Amino acid sequence: MYSAELNIDNQEQLPAPKGYKLLIAIPEIKAKTEGGIIIPDMLKDAEKTASIYGNVIAMGPDAYGDAAKFPSGPYCEVGDWVVFRSYTGTRLKVNGNEFRIINDDSIEAVVPDPRAIKRV
Repeated sequence: MYSAELNIDNQEQLPAPKGYKLLIAIPEIKAKTEGGIIIPDMLKDAEKTASIYGNVIAMGPDAYGDAAKFPSGPYCEVGDWVVFRSYTGTRLKVNGNEFRIINDDSIEAVVPDPRAIKRV
């Protein structure tokens, strides 16, 4: 249902995460299913709200800085596609694109191709 493409026009307008926070871009939801059924806007919005993956756009200066909490190092880095729990973080829109600001320890996994991931 999601597209793995991100359409971020002006990155200078994006909020800069502070402390241990990460800025995650939520991918767009396709307008049609593979079978050609048009997905209503209300359902697309609900799906984005419950999304479980996104792309790491930026990290706060303290993200993964606690060596005791992250002895093996950071869970992810800028540019990674990551999985996190539904409804995690603070949701916001910038120029029509949805983002989340989440805690560094909210990352559950890094995935090479998010199009294979489905929420159940």
